[in-house]
Amino acid sequence: MLSEAIGLTLFPGVMAFAAASDFLTMRIANRVSLLLIVGFALLAALGGMNGAELLSHIGAGAAVLAAAFACFACGWIGGGDAKLAAATALWLGFGQLFDYLIYASLLGGALTLLIVLFRTVPLPDFLAGRQWAERLHRPDAGIPYGVALAAAALIVYPQTDWMTRIAL
Repeated sequence: MLSEAIGLTLFPGVMAFAAASDFLTMRIANRVSLLLIVGFALLAALGGMNGAELLSHIGAGAAVLAAAFACFACGWIGGGDAKLAAATALWLGFGQLFDYLIYASLLGGALTLLIVLFRTVPLPDFLAGRQWAERLHRPDAGIPYGVALAAAALIVYPQTDWMTRIAL
């Protein structure tokens, strides 16, 4: 019962928070990724995940962490995005990792195009004075890629072992 409640609420709630936080502030706090890691450990223990499955999930998280920090080192993504992607991969494991990365790429590309287009037009009056909108509108500002990472995670999450075990 507790593992079902954690599986149904923690991951989706944290992903929604990460997306909103990145969109509004261009930051994903370390506590977001830490909460995902602790939640995964708790759910793995409560759900009776065996050693091979656990190592597979940890391997997926480690692989994404290495790749994401290489992207961070090149200046392509932010550090919060890298940590969020790795913590997400920990939850998804290798089983849904490919789909997650494809969705994140497609959604990230679409998000980038929308923001670039948004920056080509004058900022609408109703958004003037709103710090988040002015930040997104600046041509030198980054892209809140955490929005795409979180959306991709929420698309893929229903197909994970966590959700198929619950099978509401």
